[in-house]
Amino acid sequence: MSDVALLVSDRDLPAADGAVFERLNPITGDVATRAAAASVADAQAAAAAAAAAFPAWSALGPSERRARLAAAADALERRGPDFVAAMAEETGATEAWGRFNVALAAAMMREAAALTTQVKGAIIASDRPGATAFALRQPVGVVLGVAPWNAPVILGVRAIAAPLACGNTVVLKGSEICPHVHRLIGEACRDAGLGEGVVNVVSNAPADASRIVEALIAHPTVRRVNFTGSTRVGRQVAELAARHLKPALLELGGKAPLIVLDDADLDEAVAAAAFGAFMNQGQICMSTERLIVDESVADAFAAKLAAKAATLVAGDPRKGRTPLGALVGFDAVERVLGLVRDAVAKGARLIAGGGANGVLMDAAVLDNVTPAMRIYAEESFGPVAAIIRVGGVEEAVRVANDSEYGLAAAVFGRDIARALSVAQRLETGICHVNGPTVHDEAQAPFGGVKASGYGRFGGAAAIHEFTELRWITIGSGPGRYPI
Repeated sequence: MSDVALLVSDRDLPAADGAVFERLNPITGDVATRAAAASVADAQAAAAAAAAAFPAWSALGPSERRARLAAAADALERRGPDFVAAMAEETGATEAWGRFNVALAAAMMREAAALTTQVKGAIIASDRPGATAFALRQPVGVVLGVAPWNAPVILGVRAIAAPLACGNTVVLKGSEICPHVHRLIGEACRDAGLGEGVVNVVSNAPADASRIVEALIAHPTVRRVNFTGSTRVGRQVAELAARHLKPALLELGGKAPLIVLDDADLDEAVAAAAFGAFMNQGQICMSTERLIVDESVADAFAAKLAAKAATLVAGDPRKGRTPLGALVGFDAVERVLGLVRDAVAKGARLIAGGGANGVLMDAAVLDNVTPAMRIYAEESFGPVAAIIRVGGVEEAVRVANDSEYGLAAAVFGRDIARALSVAQRLETGICHVNGPTVHDEAQAPFGGVKASGYGRFGGAAAIHEFTELRWITIGSGPGRYPI
């Protein structure tokens, strides 16, 4: 068991009232972490600490900020084994998923380090005689990042990296499901010497989540909010931010389609579909949930995917003997099994998997899924993929866009021009031609449309989200005024 304190001004602090909460290992039921349960006052203290650190951090030259962020990337990598162990204990993640999280998170921190010299302005033509006008991007102040549990190192680091590069200070509101993992991010930043109060990490009991988030959004020093999580909670965050007139960046749920055209390389499509649907037990916002397959190749594709899925079995991630680990909890298992039962009752064929042993669930594939079934529209966030058969390109595009979500998508076809034209018609923030829906790179703009949120993480796009664009003029010579 790990004991986790709040991290405020680089100090390890208990909750002011001494409150704690426990996160249980989803497989064993044993206590994995006992964490400080922040009160509203604790959250406000974290925001105040970030505000106190802002003048010094924002005044650093870009080269110094870059050096410190690069050191933070190194510190994240050094703590790799700690992250892997904490993810296994708190979320049931496999070692492979834990190591991937650390690697991509470190890359994101290095990309952020490179951004420090990319925060630029522009000269603007002015009608005022003798005046010089320019646009200038400046840091906004304190940024609140709210990160989820499913890719905890990646998404926790993403919540803070670009804001730091732009000269802001941060409060990371960690997930109640993985408080130890998110606390480790703060420790890596402290190890790197970012500066007292530059990164603050707050943990809270599940019942207190809404009060803590509301208090942080309402705090006068918090100027930007970024949230990654469910669409349901994202709507609440958006409403709170709007009430306080604070911009928010939201990366929410998904129901990613992978379209298999009639000329697709089926072996490549199956490999990408299996990875996209079942990596981390399907608990990724970009997970491939809908396999939209041209009916001329559907039988062959279904047979190949069923054979691949049969090899993707789940087991205790701490033993490292299986490709899949645990789902995050019994409620997740019941939700996925409920979707499978509903689909089968309404005519779908279960061609692989479909059972569970506690929180362990092997890969499952449903064929002949129709709009009458819940799994057609509902995000499963579990190791189940649905094959939807279509008759040609037009129907494939219509079905792919027949969703409230719009995060990631993929199209497989040998005719690249045709596949690209299909990709351009999909209502998603991200689309990959002949690649999996699960794909992220630190320098790429990442985000969705529709119920998958708005705004973009990643690369130069994040500079827009975490800076204020100001118009400044410098006059020379006498002014001319009408009065």
